[in-house]
Amino acid sequence: MNQASALQMLVVPVIAIAVAALARRRGWSAPLLLVLAGLVLSPLVPEYELNPDLILLVFLPPLLYAAAIESSYLSLKAVRRPVALLSIGLVLFTTLVVGWVTHLLLPSLPMAAAFALGAIVAPPDAVAAVAVARRLGLPRKVVTILVGESLFNDATALTAYRVAIAAAMGQGITWLEAAGRFVYSAVGGVVIGVALAWALTRVLLYLRDAVVENTIMLLIPFAVYLAAESVHVSGVISVVIVGLSVGHRMPAAGFGTRLLSDAVWRVVSFLLETIVFMLIGLQLWPIVSGLEGADPWKLTVMSLAVFAATVLARIVWVVPSLALPRLLSRKVREREPTPPSWQKMATVSWAGMRGVVSLAAAFAIPPEFPGRNTLLFLTFVVVIGTLLVQGMSFPALIRRLRVSNEQEIYTDNLAEAGAQEAAAAAALARLDELVSEGYADIHEHVVEQLRSRTEHRTLTAWERLGGGTGPQGEETPSTIYRRLRREMLAAEREVLVRLRDEGRIDDEVLRRVIQELDFEEATLVRD
Repeated sequence: MNQASALQMLVVPVIAIAVAALARRRGWSAPLLLVLAGLVLSPLVPEYELNPDLILLVFLPPLLYAAAIESSYLSLKAVRRPVALLSIGLVLFTTLVVGWVTHLLLPSLPMAAAFALGAIVAPPDAVAAVAVARRLGLPRKVVTILVGESLFNDATALTAYRVAIAAAMGQGITWLEAAGRFVYSAVGGVVIGVALAWALTRVLLYLRDAVVENTIMLLIPFAVYLAAESVHVSGVISVVIVGLSVGHRMPAAGFGTRLLSDAVWRVVSFLLETIVFMLIGLQLWPIVSGLEGADPWKLTVMSLAVFAATVLARIVWVVPSLALPRLLSRKVREREPTPPSWQKMATVSWAGMRGVVSLAAAFAIPPEFPGRNTLLFLTFVVVIGTLLVQGMSFPALIRRLRVSNEQEIYTDNLAEAGAQEAAAAAALARLDELVSEGYADIHEHVVEQLRSRTEHRTLTAWERLGGGTGPQGEETPSTIYRRLRREMLAAEREVLVRLRDEGRIDDEVLRRVIQELDFEEATLVRD
């Protein structure tokens, strides 16, 4: 590879990061802005056709793993019914609906090929929706359902896609064989995921080395995905199960492992997501160039019909799937005494933005597949259409429906304050035990300092219930402390850098002291 080729490879990541940085600074939706930037740049840059192996083997496993370790296993378990109905039921329903509509509009296309398109566009990508949901403060249960759906729906869609492709290529698969493949892929993915999760979590907890543990974790999603796919089961399910297990057991790891893991996966997710959404937009020109001689009016009608079928299928499925179980099951009513509001159901119904997995699956269609270029174009229209139409209107819908997590924020702060108080009581009791056990050489001011810091942390948690302000809107003591202490830390850093520049201390000394100040400031700032 020459230098020119290497520089060309850096163009997309550099532009993508610049666009994402602008979006973060302005408070805009980064995925949508990246897609728009890709659309604009597509005719201006060298043509690049998306490599499906690059997406499915390089991008998908770490993105799934990063989302899984940040998710709550217990929260997902609590919403397993709606997640299963969306990630399995809705994907299969969308596959059938879109396939049927496509076959009606294009009778010359085999039914199996039409179902392949349905499977391709069936799984939503929740990255854009969840980013907006968290920024605007959607209820946690809604966000958890969307995240859970996005973690598992790719497995259902990719399995259905492979079965449809095999049938369209003349392999003569019966419905019973198709069902058997689906069950084998899902169950096998679960088995491998559980087995590897058990082994890997024990290895990670045994190592107790933050750098080594996080290095291994960078390799885990690729290793797990390849291990599962090598025996023809769902690598998606295996990676998600391992990620959920590692994330659930992360509190048992060392503090260094947790701090480093959080930073590492934030960077990995940011980099991969920015590149992926830019690549989506950049596919405009390669896809359009493959449609020479096609009837533009017929393509327009088909595109609008498939897009509408994809969007409406989700709306038609979501409302009854969330409401009917309460009507049909007394156990569900007892477990969930409060029915889902129509506002929340409407929010979930509209959070159906598609992503790069759909495009990767479309590009993976064999060249000799009937209607390949048309299916590619229809997939592109659905992905871009849902990202732009639903993505741009999603914030306005949330505001219009007035769906928020304000009560959850207060409840969380109250629970946090109670937990901090219980933990502080245990810490102070342990301190008293240590003093009474003969630590006679402990100076009294050290004990008082430890007590004061513990009590201060508890007080801060209770003050947070008031939003960081007092009864008259004035700053609380904890807020004042954090503000003044950060000013003091900034002054310390300025002096330390000046001493380094004057040659009075070495860079090694500077880094050591600065790190201590950084750790302290990190405790003063809540993300």
